[in-house]
Amino acid sequence: MKRFVVKTLANAVALGVAVWLISGITLTGTSTGRKVLTLVLVALVFGVVNWLVKPIVKVLSFPLFVLTLGLFTLVVNALMLLLTSWLAGRLHLAFHVSGFWAALIGGLIVSVVAWAMHMVLPDEDD
Repeated sequence: MKRFVVKTLANAVALGVAVWLISGITLTGTSTGRKVLTLVLVALVFGVVNWLVKPIVKVLSFPLFVLTLGLFTLVVNALMLLLTSWLAGRLHLAFHVSGFWAALIGGLIVSVVAWAMHMVLPDEDD
């Protein structure tokens, strides 16, 4: 359970950094508390998307991973962020990614920040 909470918080921080740095990724809300709650909920959606959809996409696009020496991972991350944005819209969450290029840069930022957060935060279960 602790690992799940840590990963969700790391994803929420990473998504928050992407919202802060990229004008094409927006988070609207009336108060700071509402924005934080929205980020946590979007992080949950993002975690589910990465848990369910990303492995399937990776398997189906394996030849592209080999051909591009792994750089296709950036495209997959962008697609997962766009899917998260679409699902957030369907769930009436105030999170939106405006296009592929914003998603590509956002996916890179989310990956780097989430990795850094996982290095800082403990992730072992007790």
